[in-house]
Amino acid sequence: MASMPQTLTGLARRLVADGIVTEHDALEASKTSTQEQVSLVTVLVRSKKASPLNIALAASNEFGDPYFDLSALHSEMIPKNLVEDRLIRRHGILPIFKRGNKLFVAVSDPNKQEALRDIGFASKMTTESIIVEEDKLLSLLEAYFQSKSTSINVTDTDLNNLEFEDEGSQEAEEISAESSEDDAPVVKFIAKMLKDAIASGASDLHFEPYEKMYRVRYRIDGVLREVFRPPVAMATRIASRLKVMSQMDIAEKRVPQDGRIKLRVSQSRAIDFRVNSLPTLFGEKIVLRILDPSSAKLGIDALGYEPEQKALFLEALERPQGMLLITGPTGSGKTVSLYTGLNILNKPDVNISTAEDPVEINLEGINQVNVNNKAGLSFSAALKSFLRQDPDVIMVGEIRDLETAEIAVKAAQTGHMVMSTLHTNSAPETLTRLRNMGVPSFNIATSVNLVIAQRLARRLCSVCKTKKDIPIDSLYPLGFVAEDFQPEDIARGSAQFFDAVGCDACKDGYKGRVGIYEVMKVTNAIQRIIMEEGNSIVIADQARKEGYPDLRRSGIKKALAGVTSLTEIMRVTTD
Repeated sequence: MASMPQTLTGLARRLVADGIVTEHDALEASKTSTQEQVSLVTVLVRSKKASPLNIALAASNEFGDPYFDLSALHSEMIPKNLVEDRLIRRHGILPIFKRGNKLFVAVSDPNKQEALRDIGFASKMTTESIIVEEDKLLSLLEAYFQSKSTSINVTDTDLNNLEFEDEGSQEAEEISAESSEDDAPVVKFIAKMLKDAIASGASDLHFEPYEKMYRVRYRIDGVLREVFRPPVAMATRIASRLKVMSQMDIAEKRVPQDGRIKLRVSQSRAIDFRVNSLPTLFGEKIVLRILDPSSAKLGIDALGYEPEQKALFLEALERPQGMLLITGPTGSGKTVSLYTGLNILNKPDVNISTAEDPVEINLEGINQVNVNNKAGLSFSAALKSFLRQDPDVIMVGEIRDLETAEIAVKAAQTGHMVMSTLHTNSAPETLTRLRNMGVPSFNIATSVNLVIAQRLARRLCSVCKTKKDIPIDSLYPLGFVAEDFQPEDIARGSAQFFDAVGCDACKDGYKGRVGIYEVMKVTNAIQRIIMEEGNSIVIADQARKEGYPDLRRSGIKKALAGVTSLTEIMRVTTD
């Protein structure tokens, strides 16, 4: 073997000697490393001249430091707060174990001796390097900083600084003040749960009493997860504290109650919680729905519409009159879709009024009305009043009865844009549902412009998702067609999808959610079917002929694109 040039030393020399990189590539990488003041390993991985695993194994052999596979390490095992985050960010290394006075530090490049000295000085411990793969170290660093910003590790100072606005009546405040010393642990516990729920992206919190246990669960990405089990003895005090904060009657424990909490997390951001109490066999179950105003301002591009679906949605919003209906089960994102449309329409020259039960998110520039059936303010009563308020756009939280449906239809036929929701499984079923409620077919056909059915599917984690081959023959019964596959897929007899794995950066292989939509325009042909009182199956057939894919087909596109898994699509689109 030819002798190595003098300019190649250490790791670069070893990589060339082992045949991992060419001499030319090693020289170029060393030059770039010096010019950009970055690690040689970073340059080689970034340019894909060598795999992170091969580099790590070669470095371990060259320097005699042990190699460690970071995929076997859970982020919760990493010692925190031993050194400042700025040092970890600056050097791109991470302390991963602590044993006595020795700190084991994960490095992808063993030449970072200065970084090890800085970490040792800051932690007042002896440092020892462990060789790891560059890509896995970067992923773990990302998960480490994310976990620090969203963990339950909240200090007493943080908890005491949280501001709960409008915590109830004077009587409730007096009760709270009298028991403040005894309830201090409960106050801190609840503040901790609320803050962590916001940070983890939860949509709901469940405080649940049982005979021999008490548990707290979060709904994250549509799935309930148990996060804590406080002592059963705390159940009554937790329920009372939550009821005081949400302006409920703490003496009434026999009937359900509704309330609201506003939590100010910073000067510029406040989070609302919609609260409901329910008497159960062993105490009151309290459920909080997190209402984050920022979710209503994501913009239409963030919701997951296909380009043609987005165009249909925007076209319907631009029409001066007619109905736009959104349908789906509870928790499918209907409210966010409605608010997204309202934000697009919210301009100084547009008068918008909404009737909601209850108002979930406050929007500046929109007149929002809380429905109160006990006081006689129903959806239909609010709609009648709206029509005397010179409206341009009317939003009804939900069409629940014939009277509300008839007024909404009349408003849509007399020069107003009306937006609302129904609880049906698909867009065609929404039209037949209105007819079953008693709305004449002619009025449905002439008033409804667009129907959107939607679901929320969990989005695959970009860090750990893995490829998976599935036989094509098994995909056709699920709704796939030959046009979905590439010629090489058909020749191979299998198609490639992505599947969930799970890592420190996600929850069970998923992170966040994406919308799956069925967007159906009420065309002339569909209008004729409605007036002929055709059922939802006939309407669905016509919609497919006109190129409006159903929920399953829309989900298949997301799976083929690697946005979510096929398993998740089957879960959310199976009625």
